[in-house]
Amino acid sequence: MKAFLGMGLLGSNFVRAMRRKDIEVQVWNRTSAKASALEQYGARPFEDVAAAVKGADTIHITLKDDSTVDDVLAKAEPGLMPGAMIIDHTTISKDGAIARTVAWNAKGFTYLHAPVFMGPSNALDGSGYMLVSGDQQVIAKVQEELSAMTGKLINLGPEEGKAAAIKLLGNLFLIAFTAGISDMLALAKVFGVSSDDLLGLFNSWNPGASLPARLKRIASGSFEQPSWELSMARKDAGLMISAADGGGGHLAVIPSVAAEMDKWIQKGYGNYDWSVIAKDNLS
Repeated sequence: MKAFLGMGLLGSNFVRAMRRKDIEVQVWNRTSAKASALEQYGARPFEDVAAAVKGADTIHITLKDDSTVDDVLAKAEPGLMPGAMIIDHTTISKDGAIARTVAWNAKGFTYLHAPVFMGPSNALDGSGYMLVSGDQQVIAKVQEELSAMTGKLINLGPEEGKAAAIKLLGNLFLIAFTAGISDMLALAKVFGVSSDDLLGLFNSWNPGASLPARLKRIASGSFEQPSWELSMARKDAGLMISAADGGGGHLAVIPSVAAEMDKWIQKGYGNYDWSVIAKDNLS
């Protein structure tokens, strides 16, 4: 018997996918109507979270944040069966994942953090990516179950909290990437370039394909042989800012990047590869 706590878009589709495989699952959500909506798929909804976890050997959760996870699990604890496995798919802090692992293990339960890079549609069709790290014996016990929930299960090794850290790093990139697209659209609007024109460009030119090589180059710490000099990149950033300002466009990302470029140019790195702005962040 499984239990699932948190029936948002992700959690509810995970439950629907479980029911397609005839897995018995008990569900709970703070707004009970969201749990009740899954009854049509054969899930058993509960208004009380402690009742929802009774008899379940594995409890999956998809909640909002660290404090919500702690609050819900505290209320669920009276209903937990001895030795139950808690699998948390919530995006949480690294420290929170570590502390929760220690605390629940001390109580005789097993807590495993397994965040995901998945949208609701991925949860329903078992595609996307799920991350895990920590006790490898624990992961081995649930590897088959977790693999069935996603397209790829990525085991990051024995370090507790590493999955939480990698998830946040991935989300940071997604936020920065999307903000960059917003800046691009803002300047395109000033230039009178349509989104269809941009799609045509990226259908032919895929800069995302160079990401692994770019990260590898930056991580090497070698910036002396430029493929794009910092001073030239800063010149282009200036053209972007000037055009946006002149046309009433708003850029959220580029002005901050330009300010960082200026710092490194002042340090004497103008003729280095422009990625030198990441130099101080290398470990």
